[in-house]
Amino acid sequence: MYERVWTVRFSDTDPFGIAHYPRIVDAIHETSDMFMQEIGFPFWEISRKHGYGLPLVEMDFEFESPVEAGDEVTIGLTPTLGDRSVRFDYEARCDGEVAFSGYEQRVCARTGGEGAVEIPDDLRAAMERYAEE
Repeated sequence: MYERVWTVRFSDTDPFGIAHYPRIVDAIHETSDMFMQEIGFPFWEISRKHGYGLPLVEMDFEFESPVEAGDEVTIGLTPTLGDRSVRFDYEARCDGEVAFSGYEQRVCARTGGEGAVEIPDDLRAAMERYAEE
């Protein structure tokens, strides 16, 4: 599992001081960006350098408790690899309690619209280090 801490900023909140859901989605996307960079395959480079990408095809989240400005939220990402796709499962905790959880489903696709392709071995190996055993 890959983990990072998201500090909820005042600008992330609504008039009631609770994190607004689009900012939570932004924090989730930022987590996958950070994960991909950590494993050596930043999203912004893989299409240029390798000719494929991991476009988002589905996502779903459940919000269990609110987070507020100043909260430190630990977001965990666990990849589950298929042949041509990867699912990023997320669990976010604040003060030890689950605040939200969910997933993103991404497909490995060649740039230029050629459709889904097998996840390359080097990318698979990099992600497998963070997969559940």
